[in-house]
Amino acid sequence: MNPQLTQEDRDLWIRRYHQAREGAVQLVCFPHAGGSASFYFPVSAHLAPDVDVSAVQYPGRQDRRAEPCVDSIQKLADLVAEAVRPLAERPLAFFGHSMGAMVAYEVALRLEADGAPALTRLFVSGRRAPSTYREERVHERDDNGVIAELQQLSGTESDLLDDPEVLEMILPAVRSDYAAVERYRHEPGRAVSCPVVALIGDQDGKVTTDEARAWAGHTSGTFDLRVHPGGHFYLVDRSRDVMDFVGEQLTAVGS
Repeated sequence: MNPQLTQEDRDLWIRRYHQAREGAVQLVCFPHAGGSASFYFPVSAHLAPDVDVSAVQYPGRQDRRAEPCVDSIQKLADLVAEAVRPLAERPLAFFGHSMGAMVAYEVALRLEADGAPALTRLFVSGRRAPSTYREERVHERDDNGVIAELQQLSGTESDLLDDPEVLEMILPAVRSDYAAVERYRHEPGRAVSCPVVALIGDQDGKVTTDEARAWAGHTSGTFDLRVHPGGHFYLVDRSRDVMDFVGEQLTAVGS
């Protein structure tokens, strides 16, 4: 970890949208492939002030669009861990969806290796366990192929995908993120010690119940699996249920 990272540098990575009460448990949220920190603005609004919510802003999108994208989960986790490390001085939890689940897990590994206290919870959403693999090469498709994948997952509004200017802005980040996820390989023998909670949609073609349950092998702590109605972005349609559950879990820790 780099102790010389400035607050300005950290602010590039970590975005906070609402104030929380003193002593509130912190929740850092990690976006999906092609996603940005603002995806979690509603989560912050819903859980404040009882949970101190912040979100990671990856390079290559929104106000960081001019920066090079990072096409490696390991490298991205190295960079995020440096920015997040000071937060670990207080009770801290992570929530990551899809690609964000992998980044959150790798950051948690790095924090523990650096001697930080274990997370109070690691919520991994819409993603199979790190030890389960599928042969996927979305990042090698042409632009139309990548767009078709986004339309199938319903992670981006379909009208935005018809806008050439929007596509020009988002496709580099989407392709880079898919490359990072599809090239990722977990190192056997590594695991976190914090409680892990996996959340999936029952119609998600990207993760089966068994693939999600395999997260239990990646922690020496407790494991829980929650299955919600819906597809890969079940958490959009079931947002209130998901946020209430996360809030209950975290406020119980902080009480």
